[in-house]
Amino acid sequence: MKKRGKGVALIYYPTGMAGGGDTTQAFVKIKPDGGADLFLGSCEIGQGIKTVACQILSDELGIPYDQIVLHNSSTDDTGICTGTFASRVTYFAGNAVRAAAADARQQLFEYAALELGVTPSELSLQDNKIVVANEPNKSMTIAEIAGKVNWTMGKLILGKGNFWKEPGRIIDAENGQIDVITTLAYGATLAEVEVDTETGQVEVLKLTNVFDTGKTINPLLAEGQIDGGVVMGIGSTLMENANPYYPTDNLKPKTLGDYIIPTTMDVPPMQSFIVEYPSANGPYGAKGIGEMTANTASPAIANAIYDAIGVWINDIPVTPEKILKALESQNMA
Repeated sequence: MKKRGKGVALIYYPTGMAGGGDTTQAFVKIKPDGGADLFLGSCEIGQGIKTVACQILSDELGIPYDQIVLHNSSTDDTGICTGTFASRVTYFAGNAVRAAAADARQQLFEYAALELGVTPSELSLQDNKIVVANEPNKSMTIAEIAGKVNWTMGKLILGKGNFWKEPGRIIDAENGQIDVITTLAYGATLAEVEVDTETGQVEVLKLTNVFDTGKTINPLLAEGQIDGGVVMGIGSTLMENANPYYPTDNLKPKTLGDYIIPTTMDVPPMQSFIVEYPSANGPYGAKGIGEMTANTASPAIANAIYDAIGVWINDIPVTPEKILKALESQNMA
């Protein structure tokens, strides 16, 4: 007999190390042609920081995205980044890039003020130009001022930026509070499943996901992160088991070909939604959503299985064997 059920799971997830001490550095060099070199040590593992960092710099300096070159080969050649983990990279690197851009922008304004006969506070950046606030026709392109700085003045415009989360504090003995988390993001998944009580097989019929990004800097990358993370959650819930008969090695997967993960044929219809509840300190309010997208599927699917057949499976992966044993125990009770 096939039975259907629904389940929901809600989570919150921190951005950055809980104990603090995180840091990321960025450097921005303005080139004589008006473009920019961005030096950033944050490691790209598919989450999109190379794209997002250049987007942020483009937005901050008004330099077209395709005129920005990212230098990201190693931390010997760039600034320090604590690492790509804890869903921290966009939050920390984004803030570091913004700080480096602000430093470079101030230098541009100081040099442009000399050329335009105004004070730096009267200047703004608009469409790759440095413009006098009350005289929009009085302006210089970034290339014009950067060229003068480089060739006429013999100077270098190099912006430096850093974002740091101070080490965690000691718990307040009076109220039990402690400030150790940079920010919290939130997520939810609603799962619809069908369970075959004769075979123990579970089919995920549909997943509806909602995640809080704080501020979505790149919507396409964020949606891909959500869909990919949720599919990883399906794998850990129903398929992945590095040592199914621990402590013996019987049938232990010995190659990646033996280790079962979801394929495109295993991905159910999914709807994913983004909610923006800005962080107080994230770049433009952004939060980290990397790891938490893989965390909601498991409890949602487990809850849906319980709704369908009335038994709890409390450890993953939820295999047909576990379901049949749970049903058998239920019938014997």
